[in-house]
Amino acid sequence: MDQTAAGKSSKDEDFSSVTGRFACQVQWGDCDPAGIIFYPTYFRWMDAATWAFMETVGGYGPKRMRTEHLAMPLVSADCQFIAPALHGDRCEVRSRIARFGGASFAVAHEIVREDGVTLAKGTEARVWGRFASGPGTPLKGEKIPEEVKALFRAK
Repeated sequence: MDQTAAGKSSKDEDFSSVTGRFACQVQWGDCDPAGIIFYPTYFRWMDAATWAFMETVGGYGPKRMRTEHLAMPLVSADCQFIAPALHGDRCEVRSRIARFGGASFAVAHEIVREDGVTLAKGTEARVWGRFASGPGTPLKGEKIPEEVKALFRAK
């Protein structure tokens, strides 16, 4: 496979994406004993934001995904923690498609507190796939349709 210096396949494309917005609030159960957000909360929020983004922008909600035997499994995730969030903070996850490859895509997230302070930035790598005959059966990655990419392209 042909690789660029950044480690991306030559088939990958940087993508000018619309931005999805997912509101959230730090609950007591999201915090460590010091009352500061516990890091797995950011990963949970990013996952939820991706699914909401796919549904609101692309129309790929849970029912459609099940009916069409589609899946988008997470294959990697990272997060940089920039500023602490505290119990009660209202936040927004701003998500965009950073890259589309052949059968994979990257979602970039920025988690911002309501006062505009960036709390964290993260990225998820996912595969566009289809189950052989529904959930629980073998899953195979497949090429992301151009129609799907078009739904997320910034106008």
